[in-house]
Amino acid sequence: MTDPRLSERPRRPLSAKPAGYVGLATYSSLGRLWAMLDAAGRAGRTVSVVRGDPPEAARRRISGYTLRGAGLFVDTERLLQDLEDGFETHPALLALMAGDAGPLRDTLNAGYELQLDFTVALTAGRDLILRPEFRYAPLPENTDPLPSTMTLRTRRMGRDELHLLLQRACGLA
Repeated sequence: MTDPRLSERPRRPLSAKPAGYVGLATYSSLGRLWAMLDAAGRAGRTVSVVRGDPPEAARRRISGYTLRGAGLFVDTERLLQDLEDGFETHPALLALMAGDAGPLRDTLNAGYELQLDFTVALTAGRDLILRPEFRYAPLPENTDPLPSTMTLRTRRMGRDELHLLLQRACGLA
């Protein structure tokens, strides 16, 4: 599904790299951005203009990619900090507090999917940049979900991991 405002390709690079973005490639081009956006559309992803941007801005949001079995991406350190502030009972969380992250990862692999959204842009310095937005969502058939008060975040990922996930979302890898 494509935003109707996307009838024209983005042509105006961002003047600088905004906060929260990761550099994917230097000496990139509009052609590379266009190829990525076209591939995402062909792969069934939703490509849309970022809210507040004019259609000619070289920044787009790619959404609609999900990944099952993504328990290894959970940030257990931040989850442990959250558990210190507000204790929750679930066998996987109790095991995590005892030092074993395996049951939590198994629970996420079996009953959750990771929803991956990306904001991709090109800067005037010819840098291809990315801002990831990942969140865990319970599957409808999940019979033993984690407490809804727990915020499940992904761990910080390196540039290469993010680039590979973006390429998979676009059907390029």
